[in-house]
Amino acid sequence: MPGEILEEDKMEKNPDFQHAQWKFLLETPEFKNDTATAKSLLDAIKTDDMAPYYEVVCKDLGWNVDATLLAEMKAKNEKKLKEIDDQITDAEKNLGSTEVREAYFAKFNYLCRIGNKTASESAFRLCFEKTVGNGNRLDLIFQMIRIGLFFNDLDITTRNLDKARSLVEEGGDWDRRNRLKVYEGLHSLSIRDFQKATTNLLDTVSTFTCYEIIDYETFITYVVLCGMLTLERTKLKAKVSRLIPYPFCAKIFVTVVGIVFSSLNFALRSSGRSLR
Repeated sequence: MPGEILEEDKMEKNPDFQHAQWKFLLETPEFKNDTATAKSLLDAIKTDDMAPYYEVVCKDLGWNVDATLLAEMKAKNEKKLKEIDDQITDAEKNLGSTEVREAYFAKFNYLCRIGNKTASESAFRLCFEKTVGNGNRLDLIFQMIRIGLFFNDLDITTRNLDKARSLVEEGGDWDRRNRLKVYEGLHSLSIRDFQKATTNLLDTVSTFTCYEIIDYETFITYVVLCGMLTLERTKLKAKVSRLIPYPFCAKIFVTVVGIVFSSLNFALRSSGRSLR
């Protein structure tokens, strides 16, 4: 199991990948009419006034746009962004470089939270210019990578992974080097490069701290699934069993077997056959 990390060392879940997971499920045949999942996603959108993301969701899922709700959320977004812009102006006129950077980061962070991908990129560039130190810059890049993964935007993801690799090579610390491996592994998984995904994810099993993007149990499930696709059975058993305590490992293998058989059964049923 990974080591414990202090609360203050945890990265914020921004964007929150649970939202993307609900949206993904609603795009599948099994869940497209699932009212509980749809309600969970809509409630989360309302909680954070995610007007830009609401428009994306309505377009992609074929939802009817609630014009009143959208107008209310947009008004709240505009009010908050005006407040942040005023803070930026005040910081640039009256305060130091640290406060200026914090104000720019507040804008970038808020745009990420409401799901405004395009504006997040612009705010990222401005914030990056105001940020010094490889560590702080890497943290910004990691958040931009999360935006890319959240929206399944290959261009944003790959460009920022390249930036992160360059900064890590210049002197990234242990935690950020491991974080980059997890992000690279998840990106490789998303583009079906299972060999690279297996290598990166296995390397970070015992040092995993990336709770801002994925929970540990799901992470290990991905490790096992990738390993099953790319490793010989003896190597899979040796590597996974060595890194993961047996009771937890056994639970994950049961989950993975269930996923495999469910997927196989769905594929067979789609062709008019069944495992039964």
